[in-house]
Amino acid sequence: QVQLLESGGGLVQAGGSLRLSCIASGSISRINIMAWYRQAPGEQRELVASSGSVGTTYYANSVRGRFTISRDNAKNTVYLQMNSLKPEDTAVYYCNFVAVGHDYWGRGTQVTVSS
Repeated sequence: QVQLLESGGGLVQAGGSLRLSCIASGSISRINIMAWYRQAPGEQRELVASSGSVGTTYYANSVRGRFTISRDNAKNTVYLQMNSLKPEDTAVYYCNFVAVGHDYWGRGTQVTVSS
């Protein structure tokens, strides 16, 4: 059974940095998309950044220039480097792997940015 495990969340002051990691346990083949979503209290889950298998990346306007997504296909791992964090970045961050015929989600890691 495949599970995604996020780590790296925590409490940081505005302007600080965090690096999130998400690793998959179990066997996954042909991961097409690795992505990070986030959900703030009372808000809908939103796509933060994604990485396609051919190297394409997407960033939400609110994080472009501050966040960087990267992936290690050999390790089935995706990272999210978050710099210049703002209080509005506070949310639970979830990783998502989209493979052929499957859509996997982690349980989330809390990121809290204090002003």
